[in-house]
Amino acid sequence: MSSNSQPAKFPRDEKKPLDILLITADQWRGAVLPGARNPDFPVPTPSLDQLAGEGVRFARHYCQAYPCGPARAGLITGLYAHKHRVVQNGTPLDARHPTVFTEARRAGYRPTLFGYTDTMTDPRGRHAGDPALGDYEGVAPGLEVGTFLGEHAGPWLAHLKRKGYAVPEPGRGRDGIFAASRFGEPAVFAAEDSETAFLADRFIDFVSVHDEKPFFAHLSFIAPHPPFAAAAPWAGLIDPSDLAAPIPAAEKVHPLVEVYRQAVGLDHFVPGLSVLAAQADARTIAIIRAVYAGLMAEVDHHIGRIVAALKAAGRYERTLIVFTGDHGEQLFDHGLLGKLAFYDGSAHIPLILRHPRLTQGHGRTVEAFTQSIDILPTILEAIGIETPANADGNSLLPFCRGETPAHWRDAAFWSTDFRDLATRRLETHFGLPSERCGLQVVRTDQFKYVHFAGLAPVLFDLREDPLEQVDRIDDPAAAGLRREGLERLLNQRLQHEERTLTGYQGMGGRLYRDIGSR
Repeated sequence: MSSNSQPAKFPRDEKKPLDILLITADQWRGAVLPGARNPDFPVPTPSLDQLAGEGVRFARHYCQAYPCGPARAGLITGLYAHKHRVVQNGTPLDARHPTVFTEARRAGYRPTLFGYTDTMTDPRGRHAGDPALGDYEGVAPGLEVGTFLGEHAGPWLAHLKRKGYAVPEPGRGRDGIFAASRFGEPAVFAAEDSETAFLADRFIDFVSVHDEKPFFAHLSFIAPHPPFAAAAPWAGLIDPSDLAAPIPAAEKVHPLVEVYRQAVGLDHFVPGLSVLAAQADARTIAIIRAVYAGLMAEVDHHIGRIVAALKAAGRYERTLIVFTGDHGEQLFDHGLLGKLAFYDGSAHIPLILRHPRLTQGHGRTVEAFTQSIDILPTILEAIGIETPANADGNSLLPFCRGETPAHWRDAAFWSTDFRDLATRRLETHFGLPSERCGLQVVRTDQFKYVHFAGLAPVLFDLREDPLEQVDRIDDPAAAGLRREGLERLLNQRLQHEERTLTGYQGMGGRLYRDIGSR
């Protein structure tokens, strides 16, 4: 083949299986949903804006748990956390749970990973000395590895070293290279050599030589996850003064929030800073938020390159593209950083779906509550595979067809655990066993109710208090909302219990099966 030969162009065929591209951007706040500019947090996302215009954007999309491991477990299994029980980073994913990747293999796909999935392997049957048992950055069942790029970042660091960059502390992984620059300065590497660029390049290479068989790729960008540092021009792209100040902390906060405010420091989030996040000054906060926005813009830029590569390969019109996050980021809202507590900032995430053959919904914005548990049934319906009976989510393809499904959920549910089996820090602080260090959230149009296993509950009237500043849990006038919150949480648990086999019943020599909706 000559050097200027073009990639093979595959004819559009409505009957051919779809290519699947599942893109996640770690810690991307749902407040920045491409397709419409947020005046309080303007981030240029032209590539994702175009994708949203050619697809469907979901304005009220929420994860079902956080941090990373629990969030991704729900996304790939379609299960709420009370069923998959990955409650913290490092909690194993039970091997009995199918994933979107294991199920796609039934349709002949070979799902391929570019990035990471933060999946701790099921330890049962493994030798005690197996190093996988101490590493929460395992690969989700059903995936083959194209390029693995976790926090150790070995392939990327090797790339930087080949390009002539100093990599003095490879044992520190990505943290080491980001620590080489000071706060307020661009990263030491050029934009074309960034982590995000490197991973996009690997996927583009994959597409450029893939044969006519359909592919399923999971492209998992770590940006805009901390450290909040970026190469030029992304580091200085956003003027800090263009961004609104974060939501302030309330005068009176829940004891869990107060603990976080007294414990979460900047050292894990920003190279060279070590003060508490709650004590950061306004200038520091503005700069960090601007760098975070720049990292979003960088991801968008490389998604543009990926779309161009799909078009060059003749695959764009046969590719289902899913763009989403795993969980959100507080970004100093309520005086917090990271994904923690119970505020919307930690759970609200973006979702854009572009189905090349379902054009009726293109350009649509869906205001219904959707969740990351809906991704598995959506992809499986698109490739013609039945959703496992135990899954909690529902397919979003009706929205892509321009429809609104009857009896769709009118609330979002999520949970998080604050246990730590390594340090028992919060267990000790609150005098609770690990199993009582958890919370469940129900969020509707009108209110948010948070129930703790061992601490006082929380209630916000979102119509009067959309910024979640005033806890109404002890207000007699809000007793009805509190009761409704409890009832909704109980109903959700009853509806979403284990049901792998509950849909079968043998009687009178026959096996009956419930094929009704979930």
